[in-house]
Amino acid sequence: MSGLFDDAALPPQAPPSEPVAAPAGYRVLARKYRPQSFADLIGQETMVRTLRNAFAQGRVAHAFMLTGVRGVGKTTTARIIARALNCTGPDGTGGPTADPCGVCANCVAILADRHPDVVEMDAASRTGVDDVREIIEATRFRPLQARTKVFVIDEVHMLSRNAFNALLKTLEEPPEHVKFVFATTELRKVPVTVLSRCQRFDLRRVPAPDLAERFARVAAAEGIAAEDAALTLLARAADGSVRDGLSLLDQAMAELPAGGTITAASVAGMLGLADREAVFDLLEAVLGGNVAAALALTDRAHEHGADLGMVLQDLLELLHTLSRLKAVPALRQDPALPEAERQRGGALADRSAMATLARAWQMLLKGLSEVESAPDRRAAAEMVLIRLCYAADLPPPAELVRRLSRTDGAPPEAGPARPDGQPGPASVAVGNTQARVQPEAPPRPRISGFRDVVALAAAEREALLHAHLLHAVHLVRFAPPVIELRPEPDAPRDLAARLAGLLQRATGERWTIALTVAEGEPTLARQGEAADEARRDDASRHPLVRAILDAFPGARIDAVHDDTADAYGLPAANATEPPGLDAESGDQGDANSEENAG
Repeated sequence: MSGLFDDAALPPQAPPSEPVAAPAGYRVLARKYRPQSFADLIGQETMVRTLRNAFAQGRVAHAFMLTGVRGVGKTTTARIIARALNCTGPDGTGGPTADPCGVCANCVAILADRHPDVVEMDAASRTGVDDVREIIEATRFRPLQARTKVFVIDEVHMLSRNAFNALLKTLEEPPEHVKFVFATTELRKVPVTVLSRCQRFDLRRVPAPDLAERFARVAAAEGIAAEDAALTLLARAADGSVRDGLSLLDQAMAELPAGGTITAASVAGMLGLADREAVFDLLEAVLGGNVAAALALTDRAHEHGADLGMVLQDLLELLHTLSRLKAVPALRQDPALPEAERQRGGALADRSAMATLARAWQMLLKGLSEVESAPDRRAAAEMVLIRLCYAADLPPPAELVRRLSRTDGAPPEAGPARPDGQPGPASVAVGNTQARVQPEAPPRPRISGFRDVVALAAAEREALLHAHLLHAVHLVRFAPPVIELRPEPDAPRDLAARLAGLLQRATGERWTIALTVAEGEPTLARQGEAADEARRDDASRHPLVRAILDAFPGARIDAVHDDTADAYGLPAANATEPPGLDAESGDQGDANSEENAG
């Protein structure tokens, strides 16, 4: 007798037709090649080493704080930690391990984001105290099937103050079967009380060479050919983020025809970048003052679809590289530096003065903000480049000061500055001929008073020495080449030696700096304060000023400016008495003049 569910009772069925394969959903590269173990993480060697040792010694913390820029692996690391805590091995008998098997039930469920004991919460959308209370309530119950309950809270800095406060007690003393893993890109916004209860790991930006190597492996796995230069551009654009770089690689692959190769030109076009050699050509044109060549290069870049704002950013990056090569020549041996930067960049750095590079950097930095706010980005970018070209032949500031300080007549107009920062030969027209005149050596500074000595320290960029001479030194006698001083107790012991060395370098003569205990004059800073107080008193007695102060109760004299005063607020030695000063003010000026001459 046939049963109710006997197969014989069922009507015969036609043989099934050949199944139609459903198109598999495409997975973006960032998800498809997400690291599955600590060994797959790149650029985070310190964190991986610490976590491996913690698992090996059974010293796994109860809470982790993972911080870093987007796309460096914070959430991925959290999931690897969850698998490492709950892996049971292929035979189901394993314990916590830094190398999860990936095949046990727990590993498979966590990889598929469907494990009931691994709870992920996005704090960007669930910021309130009620959301945190749900987690706190869940910690009271033991895991359903895993060894450890793991709560992963992404963008934890978005939690409200009350939510953080509600979490503190549970975070400090969680049950043995509970672990917390927090991830954030804004560590400064996380309360210190939370940070102190967590083991913190700072995930670094992944170096560009490591990113390029990872992209090469991914492209090979996808069966796509890619030039090394193209992968380098992608790695540079990723700015240390693996996820951003894989998204860009995904886009570059999508633009390829069947069987095509990812080239540097195609990536540059996709990113809106100028060709690297074109950037070098543009910088050489700008530093050489060649406006026509610079504008021709920008026209060509614009025709090829490059954003001129991005071109300026490329110039900024190249200027930074050249400045580093100029300051530290040994960097040219760094294998991580592209060949173009090592060879062509090194040569350009040798031909350029550091002052020229720094000035170009400042002008470009200011120009970038102008481009971002301008209605026409291209016009704004071209104006920035034109300014750079015309500034290329300006002398360095030190040379300009030397020219302005000349007193032996007007010098011939100097030519463009040489790469070493010195002025080039001047061109002087005589009838129908032109003579090239080599500029003279800078004149010796004139030291006629102690104020000139202090000003010399400022001009030679001896900032500390200048500050001590201004605030901590009393002049007793000035009789070149001998200066007698009384230093304050907090003045450095080598002040006399440093001052003598400065004067000898500047004047070519030997000076004697004698230290004494005689009272001497007030410090130069105190003399300036006294002169300023005298000017305030004089101004306050002026009838017009008195009338204004009486008409506006509460008004006060904020500052009195004297065009005849020097940088220290004292009248110059040859300054005439300004009109309107009374006898007291004139006496003060005479006293200061005598001090300067002495």
